[in-house]
Amino acid sequence: MPAYRFTLNGTDTSVDVAADMPLLWVLRETLGLTGTKYGCGIAQCGSCMVHLDGKKAFSCITPIASVAGRRVTTIEGLAQGDELHPVQRAWLAIDVPQCGYCQSGQIMAAAALLAEHPTPSDADIDEAMSGNLCRCGTYNRIRAAIHAAAGEARP
Repeated sequence: MPAYRFTLNGTDTSVDVAADMPLLWVLRETLGLTGTKYGCGIAQCGSCMVHLDGKKAFSCITPIASVAGRRVTTIEGLAQGDELHPVQRAWLAIDVPQCGYCQSGQIMAAAALLAEHPTPSDADIDEAMSGNLCRCGTYNRIRAAIHAAAGEARP
């Protein structure tokens, strides 16, 4: 098996796994980063959302071979040191999570949205977050947190 090299949360990383192994399992099982969750395995729930070269990506269907030479950011790498990302701060301030299972994927999708649209409308939020499901139904708080984060989003 060849080694796949990529940048993970700002650190050069190499893994020696099968080419078709999903990024999700590389993150969780090979590298021990369990913040990215397994939900459905078919890119329908968003629990596995990460950033791939700054864009949101479903890690459950992304083969590790397609990640070689690219930048991957997980929920563990979203903060800048001890400084939480504006979306993370808003999530805490508004007390978004109930069970919390989908929240890392929700946060990653919201951060990607704000990177592209710093002041999103409700329609922008609905479209960007449509691939992320929350069984607890915290959608109103998710939207409020995204708007709050937009008020302090970094340029």
